[in-house]
Amino acid sequence: MKMNLTEFEVRVLGCLVEKELATPEYYPLTLNALTAACNQKSNRDPVLAMEETDVVRALDSLRGRGFARQSAEGVRAMKYCHCLTEKLLLEPADLAVLAELLLRGAQTVGELRGRAERMRPFADLAAVEQVLHDLMDRDVPLVTRLPRQSGRKENRFAHLFSGEPPAAAEEEAPPEGARRQVMAENERLDRLEAEVASLREEVAALRQTVAEFRAQFE
Repeated sequence: MKMNLTEFEVRVLGCLVEKELATPEYYPLTLNALTAACNQKSNRDPVLAMEETDVVRALDSLRGRGFARQSAEGVRAMKYCHCLTEKLLLEPADLAVLAELLLRGAQTVGELRGRAERMRPFADLAAVEQVLHDLMDRDVPLVTRLPRQSGRKENRFAHLFSGEPPAAAEEEAPPEGARRQVMAENERLDRLEAEVASLREEVAALRQTVAEFRAQFE
């Protein structure tokens, strides 16, 4: 099952899951409420500025994939909800972890535990790790472990609703003081050599001009 959701589709889906778990009294969501949730400045990375038309397009795409639907509860205004529980047979703990990954991107186990508390409490880090392993071990994995970056002690995990995440760029260790000094000296020498070469070209050009001027009187 290929998902390859867009950034807007991921944000809409993550918000639907989050609001069901965090504020069930306001769920399902109207279009206005869902748009506001997508554009929240807290618990979001990156912060987006989505129009209602963007949300409608994302909803239409998610509904076509079976990930979202219009709720029967909408009487005065249409309301929307996600379908991940039925479609992917997910438990509340799975949904809480996925919601955080959908809303904030790749995170460590510790980050996920602390941030998912508002949706579902986890007893310890091992409980979050178990959920991550369950999501990775499915026939169609929903989560992947990213390669550990240099200088980092923990692995981060990312969702797969947008396909395989791009490989994280390796972070280089900052150069030592002596290395920075040598680099600065090399840069200074390079600049001086470039200036000398430029001056030599100017002198050669002046000599040529003088020679041509003298030739006029010979």
